[in-house]
Amino acid sequence: MVKVAKIQKSFGRQIVLKDISFEVSEGESVAIIGRSGTGKSVLIKHLVGLLNPDSGEVFIESESIVDMAERRLMKVRQKFGMLFQEAALFDSMNVFENIAFPLRRTGLTDAKEIKQRIQDVLGLVELSGTEEKLPSELSGGMKKRVGLARAIVHHPKIILYDEPTTGLDPVVSDSIDQLMMRVRDQYHVTSIVITHDMRCARRMGQRIIYLVEGKVYLDASTSEVFNSEDSVVSRFIKGQSGFSIESDENEKRSR
Repeated sequence: MVKVAKIQKSFGRQIVLKDISFEVSEGESVAIIGRSGTGKSVLIKHLVGLLNPDSGEVFIESESIVDMAERRLMKVRQKFGMLFQEAALFDSMNVFENIAFPLRRTGLTDAKEIKQRIQDVLGLVELSGTEEKLPSELSGGMKKRVGLARAIVHHPKIILYDEPTTGLDPVVSDSIDQLMMRVRDQYHVTSIVITHDMRCARRMGQRIIYLVEGKVYLDASTSEVFNSEDSVVSRFIKGQSGFSIESDENEKRSR
């Protein structure tokens, strides 16, 4: 479904992505992890053609989207659903209109079908009856649910999740994880999740890609990553800084 082949991207003198390559198969669920500023969000923008690489290729269903004409690119983007980091709902639109937006953008005009699709996805995310509410009337977790409903309402082949649990408490984060897994299993979609949340990565990722300084440091199964004895991987998974307690004590004694 997705193939990234040796892409590089710089902004001025700053090299953000360095020779990135990976593939995601149809129906596969992949988590992309890494420290802030390591290029995760820049990478995801390449997947939908919002950015073009300085070199390399991005293929969606075997079709290169690099330098693709905008009209053709719009059709490719219809294969994607996107859950943004802050949900990115339109403040002036109620829940119904927010979810209907991508349907109407793709040319669907049948009012009954639009209504039925919206009812279906709101039921899936457990928000039935909220159609008339404005985003300002929703909690953070509810906004994420509406964002997820909007991402799946047009039946995409690929869903991109950009930090889906950021800013949410552990209980709400757990509910979002459960919903993403339900969407993955019910719709059999290809899922790519950018996250700092290791619980989310473990649950959603059949495979994990770990980026370090704009490079793929490790691309392996979830079990391999979480059981890795590599100190760089292990420290990140456990949320530890670059210096262990033992090395810190040794440094103190040497002084």
